[in-house]
This record gives sequence, structure tokens and C-alpha cells, in this order.
Amino acid sequence: MKITIVGTGYVGLVTGTTLAELGNEVYCVDVDQEKVRLMTEGTVPIYEPNLEEMFLRNIQAQRLFFTTDLQMALKQSEVVFLALPTPPGEDGSADLTYVLGVAEQIGSLMDSYKIVVNKSTVPVGTADKVRSVIAGKTNIEFDVVSNPEFLREGFAVEDSMNPARIVVGCGSERARSIMSEIYRPFTNTGIPIIFMDEKSSELTKYAANSFLAVKITFMNEIANYCEMVGADVDMVRLGMGSDDRIGHRFLFPGIGYGGSCFPKDVKALIESGHQSGFDFQILKATEKVNKVQKTILVDEIEKFLGTLQGKKIAVWGLAFKANTDDIREASSLDNIRMLLDRGASVTAYDLVAESNVRKILGDQISYAPSMYEAIENADALLIATEWPEFKNPNFGIMAQRLKNKAIFDGRNMFSLDLARQHGFYYNSIGRTTVGG
Repeated sequence: MKITIVGTGYVGLVTGTTLAELGNEVYCVDVDQEKVRLMTEGTVPIYEPNLEEMFLRNIQAQRLFFTTDLQMALKQSEVVFLALPTPPGEDGSADLTYVLGVAEQIGSLMDSYKIVVNKSTVPVGTADKVRSVIAGKTNIEFDVVSNPEFLREGFAVEDSMNPARIVVGCGSERARSIMSEIYRPFTNTGIPIIFMDEKSSELTKYAANSFLAVKITFMNEIANYCEMVGADVDMVRLGMGSDDRIGHRFLFPGIGYGGSCFPKDVKALIESGHQSGFDFQILKATEKVNKVQKTILVDEIEKFLGTLQGKKIAVWGLAFKANTDDIREASSLDNIRMLLDRGASVTAYDLVAESNVRKILGDQISYAPSMYEAIENADALLIATEWPEFKNPNFGIMAQRLKNKAIFDGRNMFSLDLARQHGFYYNSIGRTTVGG
């Protein structure tokens, strides 16, 4: 099948590459000419494990193409996926400018039946808006489908090639049949495809991400209470996760959630509820708690050092999570800004996300080429991202390079026994402070 993907951001590129891997001829459209040129030449514009290999393989197999020409791509395809940004507006609502703008172009350019598939995360009722915009530009028959993505950054290739489920909001039998054909390689292996109405499909994505944000935040609250009463959050987490109604995933405490999805989707669902006269009280509380949680260790660092004025703090990790270069809503940035505001200097290490942070912070902080160079003469170390290379460091080197053998771990990377064995002051989330 011939398919067009409009938008080559994180979702669009992974979706397009996956559909090409399944044997389809895929045309990825973007307005950025330089980006299109680089992708055509084999350069992957985002960092995502295992994506480059699949990307190059499908370019070489002539199943994956890149263009700025939407009209040409539409002529080639019956199915058009919209993978466009929906950034939060000032009130937190999802901005549909890009989605509706492209819908208008499609309506003006289409010359035969098309299925327009919303892959972007969009509020309830967006399919109706897209349908109305296209209908205002053409008399040609078309269908609009909601097909939200459920990709985890850092695991997007795995999730795209082995999805837990496929959700399709669709009111047309013709469109349902074609969407079933696109996803047949998955359903043939037992992966379920769940058909529903468009509004339910749109809400499913927001509901899923918001629930996970609530789960993370609840666990962070439990972790903070554990510290107050002397309980160990790791033990509580294991006990809770063993209940199959709860499960072990998303129960790891830390310095809050970030990224491109959870913060944006929670805000958007709150605002969607507000516009409909509904008050999402749990989500409002989740936002409030998460904001405080992200910088909870800064006060602990200041308390340990006595003051942050003139102190050097090393930060390991800048991405909002491991295995991505995404720094949107990253806790590292909140911590760095607060440390700077309180008079500290910061040296950070994250080879993958460094270039993105440089675009925002520039020379406000220093950047180290290695984890050990970052801690040279630092008064304390703050761990903000759970990169695998931080899991088993050389504590001997750390002791030599740090002014104080002090680690403030926002991701609970080490066991308490290990920190104790090496004589470090170790302050983590929801556990006893070692050396305190």
C-alpha cells in the first residue's frame, strides 16, 4: 500500500519507518527542505535506539521517501497520516493550528478518495474539526480516522514493531477495512486492534498518559512519606507491584516526570475538561505535586553544603529519561535553573542530549566530555537521568575527583549498601540517607 506521513518529528518518522518496514511505500512530507535533504541522504534527525538501521534499510529498499511536495505525495497515496505537533497553548490546551492547516491543504489538493488519519495526540472532537475543514474545500469523498500512537521514547522501535494494542477510531466501514489491511501484519501475530468511535479513540490516548502520570506521582508521594517515617520505598514498590492489579511498571520513584507527552497531555486534558465544564481535580493535584518533586533535591544539596553560593554542582544526565535526546520538560533543566538562581555553578554531562541543552542554556553552564570530568572539583553530584553508564561507576575515581563524597540521586541508581561500602554521603528518593 502507498501511504503518506505528514510531519517527520518523533512520531511521524518512527511511524513512517515502521510502515515501510511492513512492506508499504511511504512518503514522508515535511516543510523543512534541509531536513528532507538530510533524511533523503540517510541522516536520522532524532536519537532513538535501533531506528537508524531500520531507516536506512527501507531507504535502500526504496520503500521510504522524503519530500516537501504534499501534492505529489497525496497523488501517490490513499491513506494520509497526520503526525503534526500539537503544542500547548497559554491555557494548556492543545494547539491544532498545524493539524487543521494541513487538513485544509489536503482538502484543496486531493483528487480522489483519501483516509486522513490523526496520529497526533489531539483533543476529543478533533476528528470532527478535521472533517469539517476538509469538507469545506472539496466535494470528493474522504474519511477521517483517529489512530493514536503509544510510543515510549527510548523504546519506540520496539513499541512500533510489537505494539501492545492498536486503537482505531473509525465510523466508516470502508476506512475500517483499509486500516485493518494496514495493520494485518500485527493482527496476524495476535496483536489486538480495537475499533471504536473517533472521540473515544482520541480520549484513550489522553487517559492512558494521564493515568501513568498519576501513577508516577503517587509513587513519588509515597517515596517522600517513606523518608519521613523510615520506610524503604524499594520494598514498598516491590510489595505493591506484586499485585497484578497494579503491576511493577511506572512505580519507580524519582524527581518527577517530564518529556513531550505526560506534561503536555495532562495539561491538555485538564483544559479540555475545563472547556466542557468538568474539573479534573486528580490531574491538577498531579501537576502540582510533580512541579515540586522535580527540584526536591536542591534543598537537600543546599542543606548539606550550607550554601549554594559559589559551589560547583555536577549534573549527570540532561535528557528527561534515558535513551533519548529529548529535553522537553526535563527535570535536569528545572534543577539547573534553581541551582544557578541560588548562586551555584553547574557542569553537566550527557553526550546525547548536550547539543539540545546548549540551544537553551548556552554558556550558562559548563559541559563535560565524560562523566568523570564533570565531577572534577565539584562540591556534590546530582544524578538527573538514569543512563545505563551511571549504574556501575568507579567509586574510587569519584572519591578522588569530588571535593565532597556526596551524591544526590534523583533516579535511585545505586543500592544503599554500595554507597555505604564506598563511604559516600548518598541522598536518594524515598530511602534512608546514607552518611547522614
